[in-house]
Amino acid sequence: MSPAHNSTRHDRDGVARAALVLLDEVGLADLSMRRIAGRLDVQPSALYWHFASKQALLAELADRITAGIPHGDASVLVTARGIRDALFAYRDGAELVLSTYALRLGSSSAQTAVHDALVADGADSADQRAAAIMHFILGHATLVQQRMHADSYGAVLPDDESPAADDVTAGLDRVFDLGVTALTGTVRSSSAPQRDRA
Repeated sequence: MSPAHNSTRHDRDGVARAALVLLDEVGLADLSMRRIAGRLDVQPSALYWHFASKQALLAELADRITAGIPHGDASVLVTARGIRDALFAYRDGAELVLSTYALRLGSSSAQTAVHDALVADGADSADQRAAAIMHFILGHATLVQQRMHADSYGAVLPDDESPAADDVTAGLDRVFDLGVTALTGTVRSSSAPQRDRA
């Protein structure tokens, strides 16, 4: 049975925007087609006029989440930080992008940006290094977001009594920079300035 089409009410962009708002509100686990349709006041079947499957919708969301990452003259580390920060901009953003990346859905613009930065820096094996850096970014960002979620529910115990023990992400920016720098093949003794997490 074909879904009833109401093209004048919602379009592909509107569905994706509503889904991103819901992602922030309810998280990836509760982001269902039924819930998105309810937000738009349509039947779930109406969404399939715009997206062939939920996976196709998630791929579109992943592309939107990573759309603002730096391209062009940015260094590998700046590019990697930009991707990480884009993932952090949405609740469960890292997990969503990781899931679509694992299934090879959506665009590869984030990995392409890393690749281009590596080439500009003169790195060898740019394809393999770009893939390794993307794996690291996605894994690291997912770990940080899960730790922050767990902390918000009181499920993370502090490691020690140091002042930084209250921040479950303390030190992880440094770990991130060290990991990306090591994977570029250009480890240096001096590190770039650390980004302060708001």
